[in-house]
Amino acid sequence: MFVALGIVTISLFATPYPEGVEVPRNLTAEEAEIVGRNPITPPRGVTSPPIGPIHCVAEYEPMDAILLAWEGSSSWKTIVARMAAGITTVGNADAIIVVDTTSEESGAITQINSYGGDTSRVKFVVRATDTIWIRDYGPRYIYEGDCRAIVDHTYNRPRPNDNSLNGYFGTVSGHQVYELPLVHGGGNFHLNAGAVAWATELIADENGGMSDAEIRAYWQDYQNLDVTITDAFPTSVDSTQHIDMWMCWASDTTCIISDWPYNSGSVQDVICDTTTATLQFLGYTVVRAPARSVSWTHYTYANSVICNDLVLVPSYTNSSVAQHNAEAIAAWQTACPDKTILSVPCENIVSSAGVMHCICMHIPRHLGGSAPTAHLQTPTGGQLFQPDQHVPVSWITDDDVAVQSVSIDLSIDGGSSWQAVASGLDNAGIYIWVVPDIATHDGKLRVTAVDGSGNTGSDAGDGLFIINGTQIAGDVNGDGLVNVEDILQVMGNWGACGLSCPEDLDGDGTVGVTDLLIVVANW
Repeated sequence: MFVALGIVTISLFATPYPEGVEVPRNLTAEEAEIVGRNPITPPRGVTSPPIGPIHCVAEYEPMDAILLAWEGSSSWKTIVARMAAGITTVGNADAIIVVDTTSEESGAITQINSYGGDTSRVKFVVRATDTIWIRDYGPRYIYEGDCRAIVDHTYNRPRPNDNSLNGYFGTVSGHQVYELPLVHGGGNFHLNAGAVAWATELIADENGGMSDAEIRAYWQDYQNLDVTITDAFPTSVDSTQHIDMWMCWASDTTCIISDWPYNSGSVQDVICDTTTATLQFLGYTVVRAPARSVSWTHYTYANSVICNDLVLVPSYTNSSVAQHNAEAIAAWQTACPDKTILSVPCENIVSSAGVMHCICMHIPRHLGGSAPTAHLQTPTGGQLFQPDQHVPVSWITDDDVAVQSVSIDLSIDGGSSWQAVASGLDNAGIYIWVVPDIATHDGKLRVTAVDGSGNTGSDAGDGLFIINGTQIAGDVNGDGLVNVEDILQVMGNWGACGLSCPEDLDGDGTVGVTDLLIVVANW
């Protein structure tokens, strides 16, 4: 499989991130100086957009796993462990944790187990990361056809290990990676499954020279989303200006948005109220959750995590904020009446400009169950091929474990029957097909993925292509064979034929005995 690895343009200017340090979500002063001298830009070698159909996965849709990074202080890792415990039990999903070295695995397992987690569902990826804020740099998932794929972006921080994670993760997971040509922090993004999404105007500030229309067009091309760009909070209220600090979609129809009872009329209050009114006008239900700005810290309950039938909601011990914990739980229960709401203490991380939603990424469910899925990208119909033409066949695959091999078959009768083109291929995502000398208007290719247990999954696309090959005498239906099907087609169209029809083999304008004899003679 071809995997597009993001080009890290900022490695030479990165600052070190010692293990155990609480690196905030926002730019540090040293990072800001680096970016000031060397602005972050998207890589030049970006990939083309996915070849649809594309569905960008909402966080409340079925999930196989939640991705986490084992970074920061011990108090931060306690939050990760508590999250993993809930995810692997009530959340009915795996917790995939990125660790710098295998030596970190045992400590993580011990902590998760102490909070009642199902450690059989804890998986590790050994790969260096810089920070805990995996929402901002981790993989954004789409379905391309029935296969999971990753849309990557250039992280808006000079943190090279974080920025390069997605190319590596795509390789180890077997998922195609597409490089979105935007500088971005993934937390400045929320969507629902209706192919609509929201981000703040930070995205325009990070991509100077691009208009809002150009930015929105990229999201449309790569993720099939119509994105609304809203105003951003002042940095004095939220240093990240990310929308996930005040918005979270709970379902197709319901959204959580922050409310500011102690800051009525403030810029952030007006932004939340305006967005609420707009969504309500569009027919959505909006549930308000309290928010506070205390001592330069943005206390949010919208920055929560949905995982299947579980919602992880932050709680705080600050004396000005703790009174809102129960109110937030009630708001989330209203938004998600059929889910279990679990409170997780987050006072120790919130002053670093984010809480739980900021430190996880969602991995959606594999659609094939125990069998692989495949998506034929090209060719899928509408083409005219000549004999001996060399045609690239491209595909992607997905599996709950791993795809072992791929086969390709050809049909010249619209999919009624198939003949082998190649089998036992490596899952490289590309094969050069030499077009045979066959005449057909009903050509299709099929790609079949095979996993280690022998389970299979196939895709043949929806359209038909033409092969301009040598016509076989008597082959009325163009399937490359002369048989009873051709006799039946001649007999079924007996009589006057008009200007042209495939059953009129002798070209006399009538389908009759002579045409039938031509079929028999070439049997």
